[in-house]
Amino acid sequence: MRIGELARRTGVSERSLRYYEKQGLLAAERTPGGHRDYPAAAVDRVIRIQELFAAGLCSAKIAQLLPCMRDTDGGPSEIATPWLVADLTKERDRIDRLIKDLMRSRDVLDDVIDTAAGRAAAVGQ
Repeated sequence: MRIGELARRTGVSERSLRYYEKQGLLAAERTPGGHRDYPAAAVDRVIRIQELFAAGLCSAKIAQLLPCMRDTDGGPSEIATPWLVADLTKERDRIDRLIKDLMRSRDVLDDVIDTAAGRAAAVGQ
């Protein structure tokens, strides 16, 4: 499929797709006219890349991780190195800390909302 079709199917800009290719995250064949031609599996790959970016990973780390994942289902393959496993464990721990921080922030907001709602109800009586 051409780059425009891949962009439409994944909701990712053509510019981002070209960036992914430049970073080694995504590969395309070239037509005789020089246009990019992506395989159908590129849709799953782009979605996976987006998920990894959303998790806070940088493109260099994603490039290390992608060969260790199957495109079709996102499951792990058997080629992860011990170094990569250790590095990804650190990333997971970082994400866990972020989740805890976000949950604390949400709890504070809930308290403020509950307090403000209680005052508003008392004023309205």
